[in-house]
Order: sequence, then structure tokens, then C-alpha cells
Amino acid sequence: MISIFYFYPMIQAFILSLQSGAGTNLSFVGFDNYKRALTDPTFIAAFKNTFIFLIIQVPIMILLGLFLSVLLNDSMLKFRSFFRIAIFLPCVTSLVAYSVIFKDLFAVDGIINKLLLQLSIVTEGINWLTDPFWAKVAIIIAITWRWTGYNMIFYLSGLQNIDHSIYEAAKMDGASSFQQFFKITIPMLKPIILFTSITSTIGTLQIFDEVMNITKGGPGNATTSISQYIYNISFKYTPDFGYAATVSYFVVVIIVLLAALQFKLAGDKK
Repeated sequence: MISIFYFYPMIQAFILSLQSGAGTNLSFVGFDNYKRALTDPTFIAAFKNTFIFLIIQVPIMILLGLFLSVLLNDSMLKFRSFFRIAIFLPCVTSLVAYSVIFKDLFAVDGIINKLLLQLSIVTEGINWLTDPFWAKVAIIIAITWRWTGYNMIFYLSGLQNIDHSIYEAAKMDGASSFQQFFKITIPMLKPIILFTSITSTIGTLQIFDEVMNITKGGPGNATTSISQYIYNISFKYTPDFGYAATVSYFVVVIIVLLAALQFKLAGDKK
């Protein structure tokens, strides 16, 4: 079953990447598609955009999820269940629905600009969706809002499986809360942090719904992601399924390299 539904499609996709055209009108072009991708300005722009989302959003999401999980694991905190549900709830919302809501929130006359103006933080509304820089910021905020709770649940589960006697022994030895966090909590959560880092990396490299529904990849190609570019090649522009498969394989290679790097940095020798 794994061979039929995983390996066979991967092999077929690689064979497709060596061809050009759509439907049954495919012609063998060898590695020309790969050479084309390396000089394709739109692909390079999409790669840069996706990489920016990756290096900024993933660390923020992991650190924020870790911070929230520690807070919500405190037995003295009231309404813990409510806060946990509230933070995790965005993860189960519709991707399209929440993207449309964020598009309205970040409109020139949206709630975000109105709030910033009322607080005198800005003197005029920010063009969140039409300025290249602020459009990226809006996308990063949207992704962080939706997926932070997902990582938080994993960390929270890990924290609840750490024997509380370890913290008590550390406290008796004079360890501060800061030392307990970095000497006990982080090492004990290391496998979970590695897992969420890899899944967050994969998810960010495959980002599609947010850029498609909030900015449509604009302004220009300022927020176009690799997945959106694959969609455009396949269905929006003149269809070229072979080249789309080629771009997809670049994503596969990037994910494998980054996952291997994360395993290396985490010191996982298995």
C-alpha cells in the first residue's frame, strides 16, 4: 500500500518532471525543466518569499507555542481549559474562511488599521495587502495565529509527562525557574521540539491557502509561494504539468535537506 500510494506517485512525478506539456501532449525534454527553474525569475521570487516565511515564522511559532504551553501548564492558573481551547481553536478553522477574515482585518479600512489609528501608533492606514513588505508581515501574522496552538498542544502534552519530582529536586538544589526551564524542560521536550520544527518547516514550504486568499501572491509576486506558483503553472498559466512537477521536486529536495539539517543540529543519531 505504501509503495502504491507513496513511492509510485513520487516516481511518476519525477518522470513527469522530465517532460513538458499538458494532458497527453507531453514531450520528453530531459533536465531542461530543472535548468529552466534555476533561471526562472518567478520561481526564484517564490522561493525567496517562501524562505522568508520559513526563517521568520517557524521560529516565532515554535517559541511562542513553547512559551504558551509553559504558562498553561501552571496548576495555579484559573480557566486553563478555556485558554487551551481558545488558542488551539484556530487550528481547526477552515483555511479559506480564516484567510478571508484576515483579508478583511488587514484591509486599508479594516479593524487593524482603525485600531492602530485610534491608539495613535500610525498616522495613516498601512497598506497591508498592497505593500510588498507589509503583505509579507500580514501573511506571517496569519500563519502564526493559526498554527501556534497546534505546536502548543504537543509541548503541553510533553510537559504533562515530565515527572514533577524532577522540578522539586531541582528547586531543592537551588535551581531558579529560568535554570529549570533550560536545564530540564527544554532537554526533556527535545524530541517534540524536533518533531514540531520539521512539521512546521514542511507546512510553511507548502503554504498555499493564505497567500492565495489574502494577497493572491501580490503585490506583483511579493508574496507568491512555491505551492501557489505550482498551481499557477498547472491551471492558471498555459498548463505545463512537467514543469510544475519539476518545481514540486525542488520542494521535496529542500524539505529533505532542511529535515536532515534539523536532525543534525538536534544531535539525533538514530
